[in-house]
Amino acid sequence: MTTRYPWLLFDADDTLFDYRRAETTALREAFEAEGHPFQPAWLAVYQRLNAAAWRELEAGRLTSEQLRVRRFADLSAELGLALDPTGFSSTYLRHLARQSHLVDGALEVIDALRASRQIAVITNGLPDVQRPRLAASALAGKVAPVVISDEVGVAKPDPAIFRIALERMGHPAPSEVLVIGDSLSSDIAGGAAAGIDTCWYNPGGRSRADVPTPTYEIRRLEELLAILAA
Repeated sequence: MTTRYPWLLFDADDTLFDYRRAETTALREAFEAEGHPFQPAWLAVYQRLNAAAWRELEAGRLTSEQLRVRRFADLSAELGLALDPTGFSSTYLRHLARQSHLVDGALEVIDALRASRQIAVITNGLPDVQRPRLAASALAGKVAPVVISDEVGVAKPDPAIFRIALERMGHPAPSEVLVIGDSLSSDIAGGAAAGIDTCWYNPGGRSRADVPTPTYEIRRLEELLAILAA
């Protein structure tokens, strides 16, 4: 019997990695390292500014180097703190790179799927963060290739990054691949634009009022096992 989707292409943050936990811990540690007692309310401000910066990057209006500094320049201005955006960015990224906690069930699902499928990762991320986190995580040595937007010069949802991933995966047909990710705008839209079936990981039960339409939708990663066994 032919294996359905012999290749699985996973997003990293908020799909395999618990990014919210990592972000919260790294931000608190960065503020404390820079001599500012952390205020919990600052997290929501940073998350809003960071999300806006990543949307600009996905749209091609911001480079990764600009993103590294912009979000902390905006945060400094909004909080009224005298932060050095460049220095604070370095401190934050250093602490973020140490956070390798996985989403609940991620390790068990990956281990179960590795018996019959190849598993790769595609991420809009910074290599000096993503590679240390992956190497320190329980997924080390279990996923390959790992395609990072900042290394290949193009970010999701641009179909070009998915074509690069397919090339590094050994040129499987798009019909042989399933993209799994939490972002409609980057993972699902990008996968669909590249002609690849998609699975939206939606643990919070968010509504989807517009396109793109994923091929599948799951609330828990374990649900992938039933989809792939059908």
